[in-house]
Amino acid sequence: MTTNAITPDILLRAYAAGIFPMAERRDDPEIHWVDPRRRGVLPLDGFHISRSLRRRILTAPWRVTADTAFAATVDSCADRDETWINDTIFSLYMALHHRGHAHSIEVWEDDTLIGGVYGVTLGTAFFGESMFSRRTDASKLALAYAVHRLRAGGFTLFDTQFLTPHLRSLGGIEITRADYHRRLAAALQSTARFHPPGYSPAPSDVVSSA
Repeated sequence: MTTNAITPDILLRAYAAGIFPMAERRDDPEIHWVDPRRRGVLPLDGFHISRSLRRRILTAPWRVTADTAFAATVDSCADRDETWINDTIFSLYMALHHRGHAHSIEVWEDDTLIGGVYGVTLGTAFFGESMFSRRTDASKLALAYAVHRLRAGGFTLFDTQFLTPHLRSLGGIEITRADYHRRLAAALQSTARFHPPGYSPAPSDVVSSA
């Protein structure tokens, strides 16, 4: 599709149809749509916290925030040798963020952004787009906080698009395209909140819910 023809509304309709955009590389202006035959999902009731991650969550002197540095999180996810996030995709996610349909979890060491994850929300589905880590376990910690927040907000589906060994170690599974579309259709029938009223978890809350 011609990149200038893609609007935030078209992008949301694409997610609702079960497809998502990718570019071949950051400097490639073209975007193609993806609908994998096998889809990665992270069951919100099956997130696995290892002993080492549990210790990290409970003892690391890191600060976790939500939606305070969305642009920096997306940019950090794209700051690698190979990335599918080109300028058009970056701009589209910024537009969705301003509309309340794209969110980020950020991990900080003092004032330095060291990890994070971001994704798109629609109904009770969270479409995880990318994550990054500049310290050991920083992206895993961000995912743990994201899962806790999504459960608290009433989300039912965490779409990871593909299943990597990293995600498998955290409880991720792979399902068929047909199964994914069934789960997505159900998730689009209701609503959830990325910022539940009064939500302010302690590290002990995050580890105890896994």
